[in-house]
Amino acid sequence: MMKKRTKIVSAVIAGAAILIGGIWMINETRYPNVPAFNDHFTREFLEKDKKVDDGFYEFKSKTGQYTMWFPEEYQLIHENKEDYSLNGNAYERWVASSENSFNNKNGISYINVELAEKVKANEDINVESFFKKNLHVNKPKKMDTANVSIYYDSAYTYFKGTEEKVVKNNIKYVPNTYVAYIADKNTDKVIKLYYKYTGDHLTEKQGGKQDKLIVKMLKSVKF
Repeated sequence: MMKKRTKIVSAVIAGAAILIGGIWMINETRYPNVPAFNDHFTREFLEKDKKVDDGFYEFKSKTGQYTMWFPEEYQLIHENKEDYSLNGNAYERWVASSENSFNNKNGISYINVELAEKVKANEDINVESFFKKNLHVNKPKKMDTANVSIYYDSAYTYFKGTEEKVVKNNIKYVPNTYVAYIADKNTDKVIKLYYKYTGDHLTEKQGGKQDKLIVKMLKSVKF
């Protein structure tokens, strides 16, 4: 009698495991088969039914303050608490990475996005200080939409010893660093974006793809 009960219990457990496994498989197939959705943490921020452009899905900040396009080849880094920071609806910082960037097996790129509030009312001073600090640039490029002002620039950067070198407007060096400052025209919210590619030098064609990816992300921000 005991053996019979044991067999029944074992059969029930096995059946439940198969059922749970089947449900899990069905749930997983509901998501796009791309790196962004293959990571459970990253997918929490994305709208799986909102493929906004080829290679991009809508990203929704947990602050509720902004949305933007997120490239499907990237995943949010969440190995420790410093990788993702959130403070109510006022501050958020996240870092995403992609290996094999632009079909380059020896390359990896990082995107760092920070939502914060403007420190001073004078936007020009904020922007000048930000770009001097990060790219040694006084006057970055600027794009305007109805609701935001987008300041950005790029360069090839590298370290010589402990000193960071910045190379601009040199055809021998495809940019590997982008910096952007996106200011909402209606509130005091601002997004600071940092992008860095490391690895083998990019070709001019790969650099063009990189530039398009960054510009699309910048233009997509909505507060």
